[in-house]
Amino acid sequence: MRDEAYDIVIVGAGPFGLFLSLCLSRWGYNVKHIDNREVPTKTGRADGIQSRSLEILRNLGIKRQLMADTPARLYDVAFWDPDPNSEGIRRTSNWPSCPPTIGARYPFSLIIHQGIIERAFLDGISKCGTIVERPSTIAGFVHDSKDPVYPISVTIKSLDTNVERTVRTKYLIGAEGARSFVRNQLGIKVQRKGPIAAVWAVVDGVVRTDFPDIRNKCTIHSHSGSVMVIPREGNLVRLYTQISSPEDPDWDPKQTATIQQAQDSIKKALRPYTISWDSVDWYSTYPIGQGLADSYSLDQRIFIGGDACHTHSPKAGQGMNAGFHDALNLAWKIHAVEAGFADRSILESYEAERRYIALQLLDFDAKYAKLFSQRLSSKDPNLPESKEFNKLHKAAAEFTSGYGIIYPPNAFNWHPNHRAKSPLFISEGKGLKPGRCFPPATVTRLVDSNPVHLEQEIPLNGSFRILIFAGSLDRSRTALTDFCQHMEKPSSFYSLFATPEHSPDPYFEKHNPHSKFFTLAAIFMEEKDNVDISTLPRLLKAYNHHIYADDLVHKRDTHPMGTVHRNLGFDTGRPGVVVIRPDGHVSCIVMLEEGNGTVDALNKYFGTFTSKMASGLTISRL
Repeated sequence: MRDEAYDIVIVGAGPFGLFLSLCLSRWGYNVKHIDNREVPTKTGRADGIQSRSLEILRNLGIKRQLMADTPARLYDVAFWDPDPNSEGIRRTSNWPSCPPTIGARYPFSLIIHQGIIERAFLDGISKCGTIVERPSTIAGFVHDSKDPVYPISVTIKSLDTNVERTVRTKYLIGAEGARSFVRNQLGIKVQRKGPIAAVWAVVDGVVRTDFPDIRNKCTIHSHSGSVMVIPREGNLVRLYTQISSPEDPDWDPKQTATIQQAQDSIKKALRPYTISWDSVDWYSTYPIGQGLADSYSLDQRIFIGGDACHTHSPKAGQGMNAGFHDALNLAWKIHAVEAGFADRSILESYEAERRYIALQLLDFDAKYAKLFSQRLSSKDPNLPESKEFNKLHKAAAEFTSGYGIIYPPNAFNWHPNHRAKSPLFISEGKGLKPGRCFPPATVTRLVDSNPVHLEQEIPLNGSFRILIFAGSLDRSRTALTDFCQHMEKPSSFYSLFATPEHSPDPYFEKHNPHSKFFTLAAIFMEEKDNVDISTLPRLLKAYNHHIYADDLVHKRDTHPMGTVHRNLGFDTGRPGVVVIRPDGHVSCIVMLEEGNGTVDALNKYFGTFTSKMASGLTISRL
């Protein structure tokens, strides 16, 4: 009897595993998903969703469900330091969680219990026919490179019955957190950035207090220790408190504390304000340290992600968000390979890109945790260590919001100095940069005259998005016509991956009428009534839901139209094409010119990694 066979086996149903499972299940893959817990998270764990992650969750279609649970929105951070005139503390400054200069669609952090987030994902994957098998664990796995289709056999053990069974899979994903069995079995080491920097406790509960900022995020430095305040959904509040540090004479990195000891520590740090607890929902202690896995994969068939790859302190709210980005990065690349679009070598870029970002995250977290855990040497609020902490917090806002995640140049993120050169490639627009996410933009959709968020118009469906910023229709009509005609030629990257019209996929059809790998959109620097879709080239007519007018007047903009064009570095006489990766990051920017040059440039771009156009260049050399 042949073993059950799956496209992907995912071990662990935390944020990383669930995000990956939802993407791949929606995109048509047969997923076996197991978790060793009987039920999803009930209390504690991660609770912060940053601005960019919230955009992604909206694009995935689960933001509305999360917002229905009335999560806390953190627009501001309050900094509290010792009061030089008393034994207590005082507020010394405030700072936006996501400053206006970042340009976020949602300029706040969303705080909501991890269990609620997990339920939203579980509802989504169940609609696709994927069920998380609980409580089950992985007992072992074997990788057989001689089997070209299902090279991995996985032994799954039911924790209810102790019965084991073996399944076969194309990919195995370790999503079981910091103590990952998959990672350990692969022999992947976790490198520690340094010794344990401090021991902290965290208390979730309902409080009574006269502290004025209890519903704001606060970082509190006092002579009794440091505290962080995180308001949560409903009337819950999370409080982190420092238990010990290497500066203490009785320092012990394995030190623990009771709930009462943690509460007493918080009370001392908040003086002269008072606090008490009506109830405690969750409590834990943990050491602060940073760790990074040496590798994220074996043979591009077995992968790890999320906390299995990187561990750090929770106070900057990055762990779950990093897991989301890991999952999205891996999901679209597995899809590209398994759907026959891309060469298998692209999977190497998962580790290259995500480990690059993890190194930046751990470097920031080490500095942040050290400064936050430091004992202040005097009451002076202008102490260098206090000012340095505030400065670091503000400087890192773009990175921690998610908008500062910029992948380095590689096969997907092209700059003009890329080896496959073309004079039409642009290094970056005013608001565009290869490797960085496409910024929020509001335009008018022509088919119904609705103002819409351009970055949300195409759902997260695994396809590349090709946005044509056409400027003035009169001035760009010839270039636009040439572009569409050359896209329709049989040898173009677009036509090579066309889907036969007689077999449309319902999930992709509206946004991908010709190919599930590409979605086109055209944005004109015109009043909406001046653009007639029926006069546009045939190719664009198929995308009538994705034709837009850049005619909305925005605040601080004195021009009557074209705000989005100008913000991105385009105008009436300088049209261009922006290619966006399936994860929302900019791939490349190309000038839109008459003739075949623009499509030729895009042929070069896609020709380096697509299965039907591959030029022999590999990811490691690009």
